[in-house]
Amino acid sequence: MLLRLGKVLVVFALVVTLTAHWALLQTVAWTSMLAGNLQSCSFHDAVVRTFDGHHPCPLCKAIASAKKSEQKNQTTFEQQRLDFLLVEGSVVLIAPSPVEISSANTFAASIPQKPPTPPPRGFFV
Repeated sequence: MLLRLGKVLVVFALVVTLTAHWALLQTVAWTSMLAGNLQSCSFHDAVVRTFDGHHPCPLCKAIASAKKSEQKNQTTFEQQRLDFLLVEGSVVLIAPSPVEISSANTFAASIPQKPPTPPPRGFFV
């Protein structure tokens, strides 16, 4: 039960952080507007009237004003400019000296042919 509550709280926090609550409220507003317009108009006219933007309902107006006030309340961060100082002189790149690679396989020669001790015995052998 506690784990489920934690998951619900995390989802709620993500929805609020990503401002998805405005999309959810706008969906509710459009659905109610469409249902109201369907009572007085044809389906095509109701859809056009709902989504044309010229006939907002009170909930749509409240959502728009709340979005604007939320954007004004957000702090704006000034971009800081990084200044790099020029250093006099030139940059010299030196190539590493070539490494000589031997063709002999020294790793295989260091492995003994047989293990130094017999393998361990288990309880069931």
